[in-house]
Amino acid sequence: MSKMDYFKAKVEATISPMDFTHASKAEPDKFLLVDVRNAPPHIMKQKIAGAKHLPLAQLAEKLDELPKDKTIVVYCWETWCNMAAKAAIILLEKDYDVLELAGGIAAWTTMGFPVESVE
Repeated sequence: MSKMDYFKAKVEATISPMDFTHASKAEPDKFLLVDVRNAPPHIMKQKIAGAKHLPLAQLAEKLDELPKDKTIVVYCWETWCNMAAKAAIILLEKDYDVLELAGGIAAWTTMGFPVESVE
């Protein structure tokens, strides 16, 4: 794979927090944000406001909780975390439309976008 192919694929497979915010305001019914982090609430503490928490460890068994008529935007901790990429593979193999939120919740909170407590 060339560098050009890599970067084109990366841009096609990811969405930045800013781009997601704009896209979801323009088309509010198009996306479902899914937090795939595998951690108990006392460690996670927060998730992106409105996101569905579906840990990667449970994703394969709970696919029926995700609509196929929306773009599923998965996220995890930050750029060093690969749980969102693993989740995207699982979902793509089942014919979901998927994007990864670039930078995870760390990028989201850095931008000052809304979060809520994990229950």
